[in-house]
Amino acid sequence: MKKYLCEFIGTAVLVLFGCGSAAIAGGTLGTLGIALAFGLSIVAMAYVIGNISGCHINPAVSLAMLINKKMSVKDFILYVVAQFLGAIVGIGILYAILECSKLNPMNGLGANGYDEASAVGLNMIGAIITEIILTFIFIYTVLGVTSDEKKSSVAGIVIGLTLAFVHIMGIPLTGTSVNPARSLAPALFLGGEALSQVWVFIVAPLIGSALAAVTYKFLNKEVKE
Repeated sequence: MKKYLCEFIGTAVLVLFGCGSAAIAGGTLGTLGIALAFGLSIVAMAYVIGNISGCHINPAVSLAMLINKKMSVKDFILYVVAQFLGAIVGIGILYAILECSKLNPMNGLGANGYDEASAVGLNMIGAIITEIILTFIFIYTVLGVTSDEKKSSVAGIVIGLTLAFVHIMGIPLTGTSVNPARSLAPALFLGGEALSQVWVFIVAPLIGSALAAVTYKFLNKEVKE
């Protein structure tokens, strides 16, 4: 039960501080600042809950671990449930904070989007391609850095910096998802366009994750042989 609770807490923290930075101070922080907020959230949580749950805090990460047989189907299901619930609670806290300020939470909660919801007007096809590629890179890095115990001491930093790295390019395009839980939560609160588009930010990251897991498994097997 502890590992599921850790996934719940970790995802809530990621969403609260990542999406919160975009919603509260996005104009001041800019792309780099928001990217670092997401990345540093991973770094912080990795060194707190990593030894308990592995600090997936992302259904795409859990899917890759399932494909590579690093977790059971039962754990995968319960991890994903905990992650989605944690994301919803994180956005709920953010919404409550914004309600207590002069900011209107309905102006945005760090939601992802394309077309008019994209800063550069990226269309749906572009959004799907972008999210598949960004998630592939992120998950591929996660698998690589967590497969070697010698890298365990720096895994959290590498993963956090990689998340920030993909956000730097992705934020102007789609707001960067690479995490279905992080995308669904704000869409549920905002409804409308955000909710109608959220399927892209659930499906595309899962495709990118599966591709990364299969690619890593194939190449790693070739190296071992």
